Amino acid sequence: MSSTVHSRRTFLQLAGTGLTLSGLGLAPVAQAAPTAAPRAAGPVLLNFNECPYGPAPAAQVAARDIVAGSGRYLFALAGELRDAFAAQEQIAAERVRLYPGSSEPLNRAAVVWTSPTAGLVVADPTFESLGDLAAARGATVEKVPLRADGAHDLRAMVAAAQRINAGLLYLCNPNNPTGSITPAAEIAWLLAHKPAQTRVLVDEAYIQYSDQPSLIAQVMQRDDVIVLRTFSKLYGMAGLRLGVAAAHPDRLRELAGLGDNPLPVTALAAGLASLRDTGLVAQRKAQNAQVRQATIAWLGKRGFSCVPSEANCFVVDVQRDGKAFVAAMAERGVIIGRSWPIWPQRVRVTVGTEAEMEAFRAAFAAVAGVPA
Repeated sequence: MSSTVHSRRTFLQLAGTGLTLSGLGLAPVAQAAPTAAPRAAGPVLLNFNECPYGPAPAAQVAARDIVAGSGRYLFALAGELRDAFAAQEQIAAERVRLYPGSSEPLNRAAVVWTSPTAGLVVADPTFESLGDLAAARGATVEKVPLRADGAHDLRAMVAAAQRINAGLLYLCNPNNPTGSITPAAEIAWLLAHKPAQTRVLVDEAYIQYSDQPSLIAQVMQRDDVIVLRTFSKLYGMAGLRLGVAAAHPDRLRELAGLGDNPLPVTALAAGLASLRDTGLVAQRKAQNAQVRQATIAWLGKRGFSCVPSEANCFVVDVQRDGKAFVAAMAERGVIIGRSWPIWPQRVRVTVGTEAEMEAFRAAFAAVAGVPA
């Protein structure tokens, strides 16, 4: 049997095999300047931290072009993408595994590394699905409030990990919902002082919007760090579903023990085209930062404070019940994110296009009773 014929079970193990796409009809794509996706009629959606510009033009072309061949699994495409990602991040391909978004390995981590005898430590507020699943499995979930500057309180989190015998410590950097960052020096302290049995799961869904260094190189030196990435945010592929887990091969095998499935070839093709578009990250990062900071400055001039953000979202103190404020904004056609139990008067806002943020400012002014 030909060495290029594989079962579904080996699909996600193909990266690093050296297989190419010469027979798949997917040629290298030309770079194109990202533009805003056409806005559908209806409300302005600033609630799910999606990228308003959608997939890069080259990614859209790649996804369309591969549809005709999608009657095949095209297993080699996964290997091509995994190799490209590993090369870009300067890590070994054997330490990279592809998933349909980063939520999949996040949820698997809860199943693999938390239990009634192995707890979970998270910040508060942060992305909640990991904590919800761990708690449903009977794990103790210790929530440690963010510091005033929005950073994770890592010393308190390490103390909590020791206290509850944590199997997993979750670090979202930049954090969701705040977009705030935890400095690299403090993360280095965490890795030096955490309990030996505690894995560190680093969620870098928003790292490309940030000036912070990635922690992904740590997977080449350590077997207790797992780094997650997604194509849902800056790459604008939330609906296509593509993500990455990077870790020591033993940790990847533990995650894979829950089963594998082929990924959509449209997502793989779009992801590969996105990685090849060398100017995309810098362009979208700058675009997002300009719109975000202008909006935060506008809010500040009207007396509304925001947690410092380096992502495509921010949290603003609306100085009243957050749920009611969100509902009032929706009545004016602008859908924003929710509040969190620890911060009932703060709401999350996704950074949209300039036009969308103009609509946000108009609605915010009307609801808050301040000048537009």
